Amino acid sequence: MKTTISLKPAEVTKNWVLIDAKDIVLGRLAAIVANRLRGKHKPQYTPHVDCGDNIIVINADKVALTGKKVEQKMFYYHTGYPGGIKERTIRQRLTGKNPEHLVIKAVERMISRGPLQRKQMKHLYVYASDAHPHEAQQPVKLDIAALNRKNSVNKTTKVGA
Repeated sequence: MKTTISLKPAEVTKNWVLIDAKDIVLGRLAAIVANRLRGKHKPQYTPHVDCGDNIIVINADKVALTGKKVEQKMFYYHTGYPGGIKERTIRQRLTGKNPEHLVIKAVERMISRGPLQRKQMKHLYVYASDAHPHEAQQPVKLDIAALNRKNSVNKTTKVGA
């Protein structure tokens, strides 16, 4: 008789994965990171258990976007005061104080909301530069650019050529 395996939280093994976000398209990066955080790449995936990996994303300030999103896409936020709505472009967010928030929010919005999402998001570590304090965990490097040619932006090709 075949049975479906349902993991218990004590049976989960979490790996450490290092992803370099330099010249990787933001949406494709977020989709891959969200699947790895949830554990959907594992054969023993269980929807109600946090069975995903620990993900380290470096070079978050060098992430790529296609088209004219860098200048045209606006993010709105409110200060809490009357008439306090503000807007920022992606370029302003990437060159600002916390460029890693762009990657964090993109991944966060790809995982269904609730208590499990908040628990899974604690296993995402995003850094703007290529330095990170997780060398002791010996993370395995995942090359997202090699998974699909559309994942990275090739800067050597000219537009219209």
